[in-house]
Parts: sequence; structure tokens; C-alpha cells
Amino acid sequence: MAGIRLIVSDFILSFMWVWQSVLIKIFVYKVLGLGHAPSGEVFKCGLSIISMFLFAFLGKVTKGGAYNPLTVLASGISGDFSNFLFTVGARIPAQVIGSITGVRFILDTFPQIGRGPSLNVGIHHGALTEGLLTFAIVTISLGLARKIPGSFYMKTWISSVSKLALHILGSDMTGGCMNPASVMGWAYARGDHITKEHIFVYWLAPIQATVLALWLFKLVVRPLAEEKKDSKSKSE
Repeated sequence: MAGIRLIVSDFILSFMWVWQSVLIKIFVYKVLGLGHAPSGEVFKCGLSIISMFLFAFLGKVTKGGAYNPLTVLASGISGDFSNFLFTVGARIPAQVIGSITGVRFILDTFPQIGRGPSLNVGIHHGALTEGLLTFAIVTISLGLARKIPGSFYMKTWISSVSKLALHILGSDMTGGCMNPASVMGWAYARGDHITKEHIFVYWLAPIQATVLALWLFKLVVRPLAEEKKDSKSKSE
């Protein structure tokens, strides 16, 4: 039952995630009429941070539900093999299907909304960009989980601001997505979800960056923790 609950939660959160960005843009640009003025961009950033707080809260309420394959992949790699198989074989597909379903509903409701994030640079440049952005956010998330494990609001605030800053840095090149499922939804709607550019930039590069971040974090943090533990035992 716990596994089914996670799969359903992943599907719903992924569906909601692709909708939230569209609704924020419609509210800021169309309803408020702020356009791309500085005040409009600041207001949009504020709403994005509030939205990320909401999704962090929903993830806590659903006891682990997520909308980003990289998040569950990191925990799946860190766990046992059965958890890894469940993540790759069930949770990530549920997130992809949720994103695709969400985008299809968006295009049916707002056909003029646009075509989602796209690659505006070369494939190698794009893969490097998404890889570096993913490496940064995964490292930050791992560090936050270790340094302040009990502070939900502080951890969510730092994570949200970091994600927003990294998204802005990569938005003109790749969209700064750091979420393969969300990009897959829009790419599927455009019909280019099986192209070399999509697979390399939005799937392979982020996955490799996630694995590298996990490996380096364990390589650096574990020896420091063991050294600290040894020094504490000697002092006692």
C-alpha cells in the first residue's frame, strides 16, 4: 500500500507541477498585466518560491511524494537494490506520465500558452549546462539534509531560492529545468521526446550529474564524519 501511495502521489504532484508554472505566468502576465517588466519578474519569482513551499509541504504530507525523477533517483541509488528497482520501474514512469497528462490538459485548456522549455544552444553546451545545474542543486539538497535535518522551513527556503537562482541562470540556454519528467511532458506534446538532443540534454546529463554528486558527497562527507567521530571518541 505504501508503494501504491507513492506512485499515485508522484503522478498527482507531477501533474500539478507542470500546471503551476503555467498558472503563475498567466496570473502575472495576463491577469495582473505586468508583462516582462522588472516588477512582474520579481512577483513571478515570489510566487514560484511560494509554490515550491507548497510542493515541499505536499511531499511531506504524502510521506515522500515527488515530482522530479532526480529527487527519487538520488534516494533510490542511496538505498537497497529493491528500492532502486521500484524507483526506476514505477516511480519515475509515474512522474513522466503525470507530466505528459498535465501538459496535454494544459494545451487543451490554453492552446496559446506556448511549447514549454527548449534547447537554444548546441547539444554539448546544453548537456553541460543541465549537468552543472543538476550537480549544484543535488549537492545543495544533500548538504541541507545533513546540516539541518529537522528544520523544514529553513531547508525549504534555501532549496527554493537555490532552485530559482539556478533556473534563472540556465533559462536562456536550456530552460534551466533540472526536471526530466517536466521537460518530457512538453517534448512529448511537441513530438521531439525521442530526439538525441532531448535524451542527452534533459535525461542523460542530469542523471550523470546526480550520480556524480552522490558519489562525491559520500567520498568527501563520510571521511569527515568518521574523522570527527574518531576525534570525539579519543577526547572521551
